[in-house]
Amino acid sequence: MKPDWYPAWRDEAVEQLHAKNDRLHKEFRLGSWSRYDYDMTTGRLLFSKDGAVKVITEIQIAGSTSAKADNWLWAWANSNLPDDLLTDAKLVRSFGEKNSIDALAQAYVTDADNDLEALGWELTGAMVRICDALGAPLTAW
Repeated sequence: MKPDWYPAWRDEAVEQLHAKNDRLHKEFRLGSWSRYDYDMTTGRLLFSKDGAVKVITEIQIAGSTSAKADNWLWAWANSNLPDDLLTDAKLVRSFGEKNSIDALAQAYVTDADNDLEALGWELTGAMVRICDALGAPLTAW
């Protein structure tokens, strides 16, 4: 179930995410560094080149796609992830429950078009919008 306003709201969220990621790319060259490492214990993502760390950012985890399962799993539903990296994902779940948006409130989400990458960006865009995050510096750029 979803309210009538949700598809347009989600599309706007994806547009906002692209604009935010473009700004991160311009200001910090995110998406162009030769290496990235994440540290789940500190909640940091480190971008580096030639062994030198160039950018460090704090992270929250939105979720993950699975080609094998053909779905998206929200981070808040993944028991293997540290709880302190799920604060934003939990806010999305609450927003989804409050507004009757199943795609934000249920653990697994599938896409009728079978485009998991697009689904991942749509749901990540929703999270960035709900939490007013700076962007989503993923390596899928």
